[in-house]
Amino acid sequence: MSAHAAPHPQRQPRISNARTAKRAAQQRIARKSRARYSLLTSFCGVLCVLLACAMLYVTLTAKLTSLSYAVARAERDRAQLQAQSARLDGQLAALEADDRLAAVAARLHMSDPAQFAVVTLPHPAMRRDEPPRLALLAGLAGLLRAK
Repeated sequence: MSAHAAPHPQRQPRISNARTAKRAAQQRIARKSRARYSLLTSFCGVLCVLLACAMLYVTLTAKLTSLSYAVARAERDRAQLQAQSARLDGQLAALEADDRLAAVAARLHMSDPAQFAVVTLPHPAMRRDEPPRLALLAGLAGLLRAK
């Protein structure tokens, strides 16, 4: 045997566990696949966040605009009601004027009373066979009445 033909010492196999190596290869493949789409995924994520912010801004602006229209409408209604109230106060003052009331009373041949009489009415007698009634339904009707 020559020097070059020396027996090789027993080498250990390069892969000690074939399952571990297969799993590592699959993990590398999956990682590369994910890395290929990571830029696209992050771009889509940022785009979605920007779109959500833009939609929120548009929604808030639309709400603000509708509220400003509602405030303007309420101010216009308030001004109209104040003008109507002023007109009605003027009409009420004209109708309650003492001179006008005296003229209407003279047309109806009314005069001031010469004597006054105070009349007292007797209380209605309660029947003994009936228990006293409460005005329960009248009270409920007052509560349920529309305002």
